[in-house]
Amino acid sequence: MTEIPWFHPQPRESQIQLDVLPSGVIHALARGEGGMIASRYVSPYLIGPDCSSLWRMRSEQILATPSDIPWITRLIVDPAKTMPVGVAGFHGAPDETGTVEIGYRVDPEQRRRSYARRSVEILIAEARRHPDVQTIRATIRPDNLTSIALVAAYGFSPNGEQWDEEDGLETIYELPAS
Repeated sequence: MTEIPWFHPQPRESQIQLDVLPSGVIHALARGEGGMIASRYVSPYLIGPDCSSLWRMRSEQILATPSDIPWITRLIVDPAKTMPVGVAGFHGAPDETGTVEIGYRVDPEQRRRSYARRSVEILIAEARRHPDVQTIRATIRPDNLTSIALVAAYGFSPNGEQWDEEDGLETIYELPAS
């Protein structure tokens, strides 16, 4: 079969899963020890500079709030691949208003294969199953048109702006959990 460079087959929905990372792996990634971790947990993208601040932030978070571990960053796993294709999860457990924020990052070499779309679907479904969740949030830079289109396709509506120390100005998008 001839490979078409611009064609990327879509993963079947049943193939994608979001795997919770053990806290020890998160701490090792935060310390820059990704090369010591089994490949089922890492890829060059996940141990590279695009994700280093994510691991440091999540490591500090779970040291301060261990109950956030099942909520935060998970691996996007396609069983047909030897390494994770990205990360997705919540920024933490539901806050006092019942809001959870979703986040996702897909390895640039794995994009345009529906991994982000499927991850958002899984996160929305999980949030809707949790009795404490009232609102699902995504915060996106105004120039990230791909992510804006993705969340808009699932009914997220703009609801203000915020300043993020890492990403700068972000638009807040929200979706009722009910």
